[in-house]
Amino acid sequence: MLNIEIPGREPLALCHLVLDYNGTIAVDGKLLPELAAPLGELSRTLEVHVLTADTYGTAAKQCGGLGVKLHTFPREGAGRCKEEIVRALGDGVVCMGNGFNDIPMFRCAGLSIAVLLEEGMCAGLLAEADVLVRSALDGLDLLRHPDRLRATLRN
Repeated sequence: MLNIEIPGREPLALCHLVLDYNGTIAVDGKLLPELAAPLGELSRTLEVHVLTADTYGTAAKQCGGLGVKLHTFPREGAGRCKEEIVRALGDGVVCMGNGFNDIPMFRCAGLSIAVLLEEGMCAGLLAEADVLVRSALDGLDLLRHPDRLRATLRN
């Protein structure tokens, strides 16, 4: 569990990190290499879940050995599938994503981080996000170095 006190807000008691795959932690089906070490570190504190329709058929191989739980689902209704997974995890969920189908899971997560990479980011997702970062590494670093998150979200 990761506990983060944020001045002027309810404390965050995070148990799960939920990550969209393509466009968030992977580009063109390939995991961004700089994320392996931070994901390994965070998996010792949080249960890490990777959600994907696996468009490129590479997610299982790319995520192997990282200590994450891979959730795949059909391409149709991806937003609903992601929301169901996050709701089933209960409280203490932080989500990272970039797409339209991430909006439903952002709405039910305790903390949501929008990522803007090469693929872009759905403009509507920004309205649901607590934080916008320019890379998944920046998003993971907010959790690895909570004072950065405190500085961004304090009241």
